[in-house]
Amino acid sequence: MTAILVSPTELADRLRASRAGRRTLVLDATVVLPRPEFDGDHRASSGYPGWLAGHVPGSRHLDLLEAFAEPGAGYHFAHPGAARATAVLTGLGVDADTDLVLYDQADGFWAARAWWTLRALSLDAQVLNGGWQAWTAAGLPVAAGEDPVPPLGTALGEAVDPGNGGTRNPGATPLALRERPELWASRDDVAAASAGRTAEVLVCALGADQFTGEGVTRYSRRGHVPGSLNLPARDLAAGPGGLLARGPAAAAAAGILPEAEQTVLLYCGGGISASFAALGLTVAGYPHVRVYDGSLEDWSTDPARPLVGGPAQ
Repeated sequence: MTAILVSPTELADRLRASRAGRRTLVLDATVVLPRPEFDGDHRASSGYPGWLAGHVPGSRHLDLLEAFAEPGAGYHFAHPGAARATAVLTGLGVDADTDLVLYDQADGFWAARAWWTLRALSLDAQVLNGGWQAWTAAGLPVAAGEDPVPPLGTALGEAVDPGNGGTRNPGATPLALRERPELWASRDDVAAASAGRTAEVLVCALGADQFTGEGVTRYSRRGHVPGSLNLPARDLAAGPGGLLARGPAAAAAAGILPEAEQTVLLYCGGGISASFAALGLTVAGYPHVRVYDGSLEDWSTDPARPLVGGPAQ
């Protein structure tokens, strides 16, 4: 099995090398989402301008805010179905012979969200450990502005002939995505776990102040789902944008989740921190993990769904 995490130098070496029949394509999944200043303060914007200003050479921007999100779900960042995902990824130059590496220019959470979404579409990808900050800290090449998707065998930083659009050759094998709904959890799944009707362990990946309801929230109500444990996603992080290696990640999780074989149902505010926790737990060796896609944004809109904590409790 290919390692989930890749270092900046490893990625740079792969981008320089030509691999017969395959190529590595890097996707920047950044979304700009400031911390909330008051309850209900949800201000998300595209990370595309940041990608334009500077990015890994040959990379593309993957728009998790709109393009790579299913419309009509009733909450932000809903995971796309196979049809929509295929259209977006194909438009970025991805085919069945493409090795994908994901990063973001924030704290690694957006790359993790993209990784989990692709995993749930049966598409393996890797995550650049440390993201953009690690790449630039290593003194590796940086590009800016629009550039075409590099064709097979293009070396790192090499100019791309815009003829043929810089896209994959027309004989490439198209994507064939397969949805894995078992990696996602619904509102009813969470309710069942909360009530003890299933053996799943319900885990909130938000920070302690959000878990208790002391911190402000982007959503309509504060607190956590009854019966939840709290494993903040940032407990699995290593430095800016990075993720702990298997041993340290397993040690960080063990205090909350001592049994690695148990099924873990993760949620957070909007499915992003939960995806980072899902990535961290997968690296740590937890094989049975699900993410509640809508998380508290979805749960809190129904006043009949209980929450524990917060000033109104």
